[in-house]
Amino acid sequence: MRRSRGLVRPRSGARRALAVLLPLLVAAPLLVAAPAAAADVRTEDARIPAGSGADAVELDTTLFLPADGEPPAPAVVLAHGFGGSKDSVADEARALAGRGYVVLTFSARGFGRSTGSIGLDDPRYEVADLSALIDVLAERDDVVQDGDGDPRVGVAGASYGGALALLGAAYDQRIDAIAPQITWNSLTSALFPSQVGETPGATPADTAQAAGAGVYKRLWSGLFFGLGAAPSGDLLDLLGGAAGRDDRPAPADVDVEDVTSALTCGRFSAEVCAAYEAAASGAELTPEIAAVLDRASPAGVLDRITAPTLLIQGTQDSLFGLGQADANARGIAANGTDVAVVWYAGGHDAPASDQDTAALRNRVGDWFDAHLRGRDGATSSFEFPAPTGLGTAGTVGRVQGGTRTVTAERYPGLDGADPVRRTGIELSGTVQPVVNPAGGTPAALTTVPGLGALTAALGGSTLEIPGQSASFESAPLQDAVEVVGAATVELAVSSAGGSATLFAKLYDVGPDGTATLPAGLVAPLALTGLSADPAAPTRVGVTLPAIVHRFEAGHTMRLVVSTTDQGFALPVEPAVHSIALADPTTVLDVPQVEGRTEAAGGATRWWLLLAGLVALALLGWGAALLIGRRRDRQLSAVQPDGEDVPLRFEGVTKAYKDGFVAVRDLSFEVRRGQVLGLLGPNGAGKTTSLRMLMGLIRPTEGRISVFGHAARPGAPVLSRLGSFVEGTGLLPHLSGRENLRLYWAATGRPAEDAHMEEAIEVAGLGAALDRPVRRYSQGMRQRVAIAQAMLGLPDLLVLDEPTNGLDPPQIHAMREVLRSYAATGRTVIVSSHLLSEIEQTCSHVVVMAKGQKIAQGTVEEIVGAGGAVLLGVAEADTDRAIAVLEGLPGVTAGRTDDGLVAELEGVPRAEALRALVDAGIAVDQFTPRRRLEDAFLALVGES
Repeated sequence: MRRSRGLVRPRSGARRALAVLLPLLVAAPLLVAAPAAAADVRTEDARIPAGSGADAVELDTTLFLPADGEPPAPAVVLAHGFGGSKDSVADEARALAGRGYVVLTFSARGFGRSTGSIGLDDPRYEVADLSALIDVLAERDDVVQDGDGDPRVGVAGASYGGALALLGAAYDQRIDAIAPQITWNSLTSALFPSQVGETPGATPADTAQAAGAGVYKRLWSGLFFGLGAAPSGDLLDLLGGAAGRDDRPAPADVDVEDVTSALTCGRFSAEVCAAYEAAASGAELTPEIAAVLDRASPAGVLDRITAPTLLIQGTQDSLFGLGQADANARGIAANGTDVAVVWYAGGHDAPASDQDTAALRNRVGDWFDAHLRGRDGATSSFEFPAPTGLGTAGTVGRVQGGTRTVTAERYPGLDGADPVRRTGIELSGTVQPVVNPAGGTPAALTTVPGLGALTAALGGSTLEIPGQSASFESAPLQDAVEVVGAATVELAVSSAGGSATLFAKLYDVGPDGTATLPAGLVAPLALTGLSADPAAPTRVGVTLPAIVHRFEAGHTMRLVVSTTDQGFALPVEPAVHSIALADPTTVLDVPQVEGRTEAAGGATRWWLLLAGLVALALLGWGAALLIGRRRDRQLSAVQPDGEDVPLRFEGVTKAYKDGFVAVRDLSFEVRRGQVLGLLGPNGAGKTTSLRMLMGLIRPTEGRISVFGHAARPGAPVLSRLGSFVEGTGLLPHLSGRENLRLYWAATGRPAEDAHMEEAIEVAGLGAALDRPVRRYSQGMRQRVAIAQAMLGLPDLLVLDEPTNGLDPPQIHAMREVLRSYAATGRTVIVSSHLLSEIEQTCSHVVVMAKGQKIAQGTVEEIVGAGGAVLLGVAEADTDRAIAVLEGLPGVTAGRTDDGLVAELEGVPRAEALRALVDAGIAVDQFTPRRRLEDAFLALVGES
């Protein structure tokens, strides 16, 4: 099968996409913001052959040489990141050449202008190519030689290039020092992670990995493959000619199979392409996929590495986390090899700052100076960015404060060093059911692969889907806790299906309830062999993502375990799992590392900047006090009659940007024990008013008070409100009972506060309550949703069209439930188009039209005190009753099809009734002839 070997030239749309994605995978801490190269650095371009037979390639290279007349110097080979080329590392090469090194850059096979197919750092191909480059250096007089065919050489690279440095040192003992950055230990565990197993050992970021299983890292894998699968220039020329475009003749030997393969696989080798396609379609780790990934992983050959190793890893990296560097450090140090570890604030999800970049670049240069030139300066220490508490509270993309570096003498737990210190943080929480939705959607959003900086700009926000997660929380911390590494915890999990895909994460929750997810990192868990009995769950050891984060005093640690994450492949079958802490006194074991704090560069300027910021903050604070004092009083004031007036609208208006005013100057109040009917035609503003009441949208003007407190989004007082608005929202694959339990569990409140049996009695479904909701009628769904709104017996109950789908007996029963509910001192708001039901159910009415209130009062006040009345008397008494009524001033009476009707014309009903009774006439019925519907239509017509 032929392979196109031309320069990759993506189509315009693909080119724009790759312009965004390339820096994410190619960029490394050493390869940006390099200093201007010395003017006397010379370059030589060459195409170097490597491989043999069908695997033979030509590598496009550039050699960077120090100034003329310099003595022979050690060499450094710089490898680029995935999707890059030799041009990606040119600036760094010039900087190293300026330090006196002979630097060789190259485009790996399948990239840039090199030929061949991408083998994913396969030892048979890319690693053999590296040895071929070292052979070239062994022939040069300007490179220091340690022996015949043995140049003194170091290798550095980031991500794809970092793995090549590790593998090269394992397979070619001529390599004297390496500096791999943000790279992998096991490509298998990186792309199919499952952080399940025994709690880790002595090192800070030791991460458990389940054998033979994992959760497929779908989005990151797709980005990787997309960069290598872009059609090459030759293929695009071929396709253009075949289609008759650009006046290019179509060749006669176009092979459809070759074209299809080239379009789907791009410049990947057939073996790698097949592995990706199998993973993307099946999302399971098969032995065939594992064989390809394991071959490209340093994990299996670390015991061969004798070259001193500087491992640089980023704390903002959802592709290759700190645990990958931890595993590399343990494996290499076990041989007695010199290992230093540096963590920095950046990674595949966020670039390093210019200051960090300069420091890391110098760190690599010092490492090569020490091990290629024999100079002092580089040590086998451990460095990490320590939060100061002065920065942001854990936003994604940056360590808090991030202005100081902590250095320890050794990476804890390596080769006999003291193990990392761990602190136990006690967690609490009950057994909680969680749902895996059908199709795996909607899915939780934690971080967008490669776009951590964008997530940081949005405040580090995440999205957890209600019902899909269980949470366990610590008490507020008495002192700040700096977590440096991977925390561990034990859970108890059960599932009817015996397996579960879960995602564990550790949130930082501030006193105001704001939750942030450090670095946006999650720990995927692929669980099998689970107990199906929630009463006898399976214990599961979990390693959380390795982070560097300061949890301030007064904050809490929240462990969240969810069923979905959009970055991963998810089960498509719906399922319900039960999650709890393994023991009543379960603790979260968090690693902590002590060391000396290194002064940051420009400390004096930093303090001046801080002083300026403090001064600005004080000015802003004063301005806020002066300008916002009146508004703050309005927003924070608690109305003294709040308990007697559960709901109050005061001049509420909701206008939209297009000029449409949905609600205008709406004012009314509802008192305790009332059942208020909210009436109005379509478009009257009823639903908008209810959505503002529930805190779902904000009013443009005015105030809504619930029990005296402003009803703002997220206001704690809204916990006293139960609502059913705009659809049932039930999960169709669960039973009615499971829906009720899951809804209450999602509130995080104790199960005994749910009053579940009372709510189930309201539903009135009997045995049907345990059938899947998808088999319910509309009326049955409606009853479960109303019961759900009544869980916890809220003090204020808001129902939108509660009788939709109910038959007359059910409507009658619902009427009695609402009346009796209000009789307990609670308050009910009902919006409905069934005016007769409002008339018989509600005590008070607010009528709206075109966003405005047009009437308010009791039902009787709206209908009218006088007017017509319908009487029920015996047939023998009818004529006498007519005579008595017409004896009253202005009253007329007569027979109608409905019965005896009297037009009172202002005479009070009580006076008319008393006259009949005084005349000895038995009255069985005495009701207003004018219905609420008549009054409503009249009012709306008038409006």
